[in-house]
Amino acid sequence: MRRYQMYINGQYVDPASNRWMDSYNPYTGEVWAQIGEGNAEDADVAVKAAAAAFSEGPWSQLTHTERGALLHRMGDLIIRDARKLAETEVNDNGKLIAETEAMIRYTAQWYYYFGGLADKIQGATVPLDKKGYFNFTQYEPVGVVVAITAWNSPLLLAAWKIVAALAAGCTVVIKPSEHASASTLEFAKLFAEAGFPPGVVNVVTGFGADVGSALVEHPLVRKVSFTGSDATGRHINQQAAKHLKPVGLELGGKSPNIVFADANMEDAVKGALSGIFSAAGQTCIAGSRLLLQESIYEEFTEKLVAGAKAIRMGNPQEKDTQMGPIANRPQYEKVLSYIEVAKDDGAELLAGGVAATRPECGNGWFIEPTIFGKVTNTMRIAQEEVFGPILSVITFKDEDDAVRIANDSRFGLGAGVWTKDMGRAFRMANRIQAGTVWINTYRALSFMVPFGGYKDSGIGRENGMAQIYSYLETKNVWINTGAETKNLFVMR
Repeated sequence: MRRYQMYINGQYVDPASNRWMDSYNPYTGEVWAQIGEGNAEDADVAVKAAAAAFSEGPWSQLTHTERGALLHRMGDLIIRDARKLAETEVNDNGKLIAETEAMIRYTAQWYYYFGGLADKIQGATVPLDKKGYFNFTQYEPVGVVVAITAWNSPLLLAAWKIVAALAAGCTVVIKPSEHASASTLEFAKLFAEAGFPPGVVNVVTGFGADVGSALVEHPLVRKVSFTGSDATGRHINQQAAKHLKPVGLELGGKSPNIVFADANMEDAVKGALSGIFSAAGQTCIAGSRLLLQESIYEEFTEKLVAGAKAIRMGNPQEKDTQMGPIANRPQYEKVLSYIEVAKDDGAELLAGGVAATRPECGNGWFIEPTIFGKVTNTMRIAQEEVFGPILSVITFKDEDDAVRIANDSRFGLGAGVWTKDMGRAFRMANRIQAGTVWINTYRALSFMVPFGGYKDSGIGRENGMAQIYSYLETKNVWINTGAETKNLFVMR
């Protein structure tokens, strides 16, 4: 059985407690690896290593261009090792190898993109209203950044957080989910191979209460970036606020996928199936609320149910599998409990609704693709994030009704709109309260565009050119070039 040590100050080390967490393969339900169970002592060592690398080590002496070159090298190494990293991640969280490998290969683009931005951070001279002064601004890295990632896409989410931070000149401590730490630990060794000095990137594993809290509250940490549930995000925000630390929070969603009667029905059905059943619904942008215009409800749901029943489930390491297991046992039990909640609230079960017992699912944590019809937006199944393969189908009358239902949620991460009317598409995009709106597509992402949510879906944005500035402090400098001080006690 593989035992994964933590990565601190350029070395793999045992946890201070010498305690280890079992990592379960969601497809077999069996322990396949052990992960170091860190504590506050490990967190302290990692943060101090990152702080030393930031202020004293060779990292602080590198030029912006040299840092960018290291990030480019990381991109090359990621592509080289993509298959191995993907296989490790699939063992850990059960996501499909086909999507995971492609996703990890695409992750390299974050390193290329922000590597290119590293030496494009430019200040400005400021024309003043006062004579005899020269004024300019410059940007400086905030310092040590803590990145806390979720279990559904560990390496992609790590890239969303750490690459812009590194390009800005920060150092980082990554805390992956206790449910999926192996791929991040496997990945960490590439930083040394790429030439990053020790302490620039560190990985501490363990439970949130033991390691996460210690990292967030550490006095040497200057920013926290988190992806996960809104409940945990609130707690982290409260912890960080006590020390006036800025946070970036990418939290949950209850995204509406809205289909109008004039939409291309075949495309919309595919978009609805992909939106909720890809990754077994375990994505923050899952289109878990399907809003159908009343006139197409019967025809659309008939096609939808047929598509759901045709989904191939099984071993996520096989290329032709379309839906894998739930990533961990607690989440599996949570999803099953929401099926009962939906039934009790009066939703009509159209498909699935049970644990999958197909032979190809083995002993894993599988749940049949589940669709509930005749859902009202006040039901818990329509308001609470399930993070599993459960779709709620809600009908609407017209644009105003669709907007009302779509925005009647405490979340606002993503939304989909399916229509041939481009005027309607623009109107809907303008009116929907969400950080991303997809028109006639769904689940499209890029390193080049900002990602984040409204309301309880988070704070701040990740990706895109502007993200690098969230890891920088703005400094303003005044230089007296000959201004005479006439009165010492009056502001200049």
